[in-house]
Amino acid sequence: MKALPDFPWDRLAPYKEIALSHPDGLADLSVGTPVDSVPPSVRQALADAADSPGYPLTHGTPALRAAAAGWLARRHGVRVDPEAVLPIIGSKELVAWLPTLLGVGPGDRVVFPELAYPTYDVGARLAGAEPYPADGLVSLGPQRVPLVWVNSPSNPTGRVLPARHLAKVVAWARERGAVVASDECYIGLGWEDQPVSILHPDVCGGSHQGLLAVHSLSKRSNLAGYRAGFVTGDPDLVRQLLEVRKHAGMMVPGPVQAAMTAALDDDEHADDQRLRYAARRNALRTALVSAGWRIEHSQAGLYLWATDGSDCWDQVKRLAEAGILVAPGEFYGVAGKNHIRIAMTATDERINAVVRRLQ
Repeated sequence: MKALPDFPWDRLAPYKEIALSHPDGLADLSVGTPVDSVPPSVRQALADAADSPGYPLTHGTPALRAAAAGWLARRHGVRVDPEAVLPIIGSKELVAWLPTLLGVGPGDRVVFPELAYPTYDVGARLAGAEPYPADGLVSLGPQRVPLVWVNSPSNPTGRVLPARHLAKVVAWARERGAVVASDECYIGLGWEDQPVSILHPDVCGGSHQGLLAVHSLSKRSNLAGYRAGFVTGDPDLVRQLLEVRKHAGMMVPGPVQAAMTAALDDDEHADDQRLRYAARRNALRTALVSAGWRIEHSQAGLYLWATDGSDCWDQVKRLAEAGILVAPGEFYGVAGKNHIRIAMTATDERINAVVRRLQ
């Protein structure tokens, strides 16, 4: 295993102290953790399955796999065999361990976007591979690249990759025998642009060979505390992951699987949550622009990617002095040194407080 980087959020602690001293309290827009309630039907499904003394199925219940496949077909135009669905213990777990589960190791490169969720880098290091942030795939040369991550909508930028771009990534990877793993945790939160899955026929030509899509219920259904997600795509790759996960005891608890099934079968609560985020997004965007920030990308997802042209830490400090905590763009790569990431995952009351302070 290569040395891991320092945990970035520890560096934000002094600015949180500044923000906490605001007389109206902290408005925390730094971490995208859901604050709204888990839907009642999902909580009921969890409770009904609480008497669960036996070991859960690593592959997931047939009902869960069918619900995931049904949601993909219904909402995203993607058809997968339920046998090719595998529940995971939250998407971060899969992102961190996928290189290891696929047998990636020393001498290999794991490619991910230049501005990216830090766990792609960590996952490569855990496997002993070389983390390689790059947006230009053609420049990689002859070195072995067994795994390429894409993330659309992007965390942190909210950028949406069009189908034609994703199709080029797929073609490039297939020529080299690489797996493309697509982190699609925010796929249901398109605003100006509609995200498309790596598994959509417009991207992959109808074949899922060499492709994996990672999905999370944390944002769609407020299930971050449940650690609920799934991966699907190439049936052979899913079987490979399933075999390793059986040996490693990487199982989603049975009651959580029941809750996931209820959540995936119900679109109404997700549509309601989307409306909440849309209202918060509009309020924050208007206030930030009025206060001198420029919003870039941010076509989808739960974050605004913003800059006032100064160093990201200066922007973090400026907002902390107003009691507002945000994430410095540097956390996501050196290309983010002049940007900040603002999460929409705060209550309406706290969002309104931010708007007042920015005025």
